[in-house]
Amino acid sequence: MSAKDKSRQEYIARINRVMDYIEKHLNEEITLDKIAQVACFSPFHFHRVFSTLTNETINAFIQRKRIEKAAQQLINEDNVSISEIAYNCGFGSVSHFSRTFRKYFGMTAKEFRETEKAIYAKDGKYFSKSGQPARKINQLSPGYNSQLCGDNFIQFIHSNLVIMDTTIEIKEMPEMNVVYCRHTGQFNQINKAFEKLMKWAGPRGLLNFPDTKTITVYHDDPTITAIEQVRQSACITVDKEVKVDGEIGKMKLDSGKYAVGHFEIDEKGFEKAWNTMCLWFSESGYQPGDGYPYELYYNSPEEDSKRRFILDICIPVKTL
Repeated sequence: MSAKDKSRQEYIARINRVMDYIEKHLNEEITLDKIAQVACFSPFHFHRVFSTLTNETINAFIQRKRIEKAAQQLINEDNVSISEIAYNCGFGSVSHFSRTFRKYFGMTAKEFRETEKAIYAKDGKYFSKSGQPARKINQLSPGYNSQLCGDNFIQFIHSNLVIMDTTIEIKEMPEMNVVYCRHTGQFNQINKAFEKLMKWAGPRGLLNFPDTKTITVYHDDPTITAIEQVRQSACITVDKEVKVDGEIGKMKLDSGKYAVGHFEIDEKGFEKAWNTMCLWFSESGYQPGDGYPYELYYNSPEEDSKRRFILDICIPVKTL
């Protein structure tokens, strides 16, 4: 590997650490000096490195993540006031939050809360139960198919979005330490991150299947975040003492209650599997909890005669 490639991998790893830090501290004051320290760069160089690698300034990233977090809470937590959400997401005043929210979504927080929650996905586009398209961040005029509404949309669901017949249970999932390689963008490109991760992990003796678990972690909500900014982490489980380097990072998946659905699908079945989980949520008496949703795999499709993915989709939950 060239010195240039090694440097780029190290820079990416540091930026990933900064993003993880920011997500955990959105309700606090986040200073340039502090996050530059997390990245082990001087403040002068850090914001230039961040912008170069992400095509987004550090201040724009922080503000976007705060607004996205607020949008998720507006959708999922009806019992929390808008002002409380504003302060929980790091805004110093409700007026500042209101102006910023309208800038990103083209509507007030109250209007956004009153819109129907996106449940179904079809070809990467997200819809509510009645066929209303999801309003994503920085997408003020989402595409809308007038034929997909009311009874027409229900018929469309049954003919095109077949909800999978599976058992979804509430389970206590264990804490897991993982190493990861991060991917940003289209979901079907996550295999590139897994290839990098396996190439790194193999020579270090970390691929001890079946004890080693393979996982995809989702950091962003694709019904809110633009797909080109949605982040996933390709992961394998490890013990706490593994040292990482280059583009490979390390994080912990929290223990707790999760909605767990088991699926056996081909590569085209992921959208339907997630539709099944999202519809279950809308009728379950639960709402998404804190923490990251993830897919936990039980096989390698290359080794399956039907090239199936056998997996659990695990989403943290809390009661409504």
